[in-house]
Amino acid sequence: MSGDESGMQFGIFSVSDITEDPTTRTTISEAQRIRDWITMAVHAEEVGLDVVAIGEHHNPPFFSSSPTTTLAYVAAQTKRILLSTATTLITTDDPVKIAEDFAMLQVLSEGRTDVMLGRGNTGPVYPWFGKDIRQGIELAMEHYGLLHQLWHEEVVDWSGRFRTPLQGFTSTPRPLDGVAPFVWHGSIRSPEIAEQAAYYGDGFFANNIFWPKEHYQRLIGYYRQRFEHYGHGTAAQAIVGLGGQFFARRNSQDAVDEFRPYFDHAPVYGHGPSLEEFTAQTPLTVGSPQQVIDRYAAMREHFGDYQRQLFLVDHAGLPLKTVLEQLDILGGEIVPALRKELAKDRPAEVPAAPTHESQVAKALAGKLPVPGGRAPSAPDGQASSSAGGHPSSVPERAQRVEGHTGAAFGVQR
Repeated sequence: MSGDESGMQFGIFSVSDITEDPTTRTTISEAQRIRDWITMAVHAEEVGLDVVAIGEHHNPPFFSSSPTTTLAYVAAQTKRILLSTATTLITTDDPVKIAEDFAMLQVLSEGRTDVMLGRGNTGPVYPWFGKDIRQGIELAMEHYGLLHQLWHEEVVDWSGRFRTPLQGFTSTPRPLDGVAPFVWHGSIRSPEIAEQAAYYGDGFFANNIFWPKEHYQRLIGYYRQRFEHYGHGTAAQAIVGLGGQFFARRNSQDAVDEFRPYFDHAPVYGHGPSLEEFTAQTPLTVGSPQQVIDRYAAMREHFGDYQRQLFLVDHAGLPLKTVLEQLDILGGEIVPALRKELAKDRPAEVPAAPTHESQVAKALAGKLPVPGGRAPSAPDGQASSSAGGHPSSVPERAQRVEGHTGAAFGVQR
């Protein structure tokens, strides 16, 4: 967890793919891939990283169908590293089960838990869980409204469109120290999700691994603007996280030569743009450690000072030995340099990355965000009519967002 002057958290995330190694034409078993990921997660703490996160999938070739179970196992083998997700499916998962599972993980890990919510990128998951993909945004809005209420109210009465009503319901266990896990809302294309994150005063995570920076500049810029609009702080104080990916060797050409077959073969981005085209247009950096440092030290020039940087390192069939070597480079060279670089000239007003301890301190001081913030015309100390944990205005705004920002974002859905 963050404690350095940069105020940053650095870590890794995984999409949990099980992919053939193109250099050996072998594919490890599902069970071995799971065990290997645990080894990677534990090693991430050993090399000094702050966060480890794993995605959620319910189809081959991915293994991570139960992130909280996996993270609880990691929690038992670590002492310091923060455990998170690289998308918890707020659209198709039951909000009650999310509330219970992550509160349990938070207690077991002694506060080393937060969560990233998202809609995922697997269309068939919706009907598998009885949902309609055409209602994805509405599901995200309603389900998170309920999740937030379950974590912030002891007894919940609730009714909505997509789930059976609740009457006098209390989710258990309760959040540790009465403070819910910090929530990141992840999105790569939807201004509605940026709006939702801003409304609640939560974090916004832009997993900018596929598209040019200009796309994410607009999305993050919109989130910052709306965060300030709701009175949670200045735009510079909004909580932002970024995704990234790299492959490094001492000699840059060695890195290119070694990584190229994995890139070309990867189901996520293989058989499309060349490695050179992709690295020019996205944050993927293949080269020396210094090249990675230079590329990611410049991220705040594009997106402003931010709080969390996660890297994808275990995909495309890369063997465990290679991934552990990448973690050694990341923790031993890249992250220490980035901590120093990103601490330089960081404005005092920019908050550090959130932790359970910082959230508890905010709660004791009465400074946790109020959903909907405070209306501009409201006197000091008086919440706006939209505050109070009943975010009915969020879906209404979400329905309007595309009309006045969609063209500016260039978003195609």
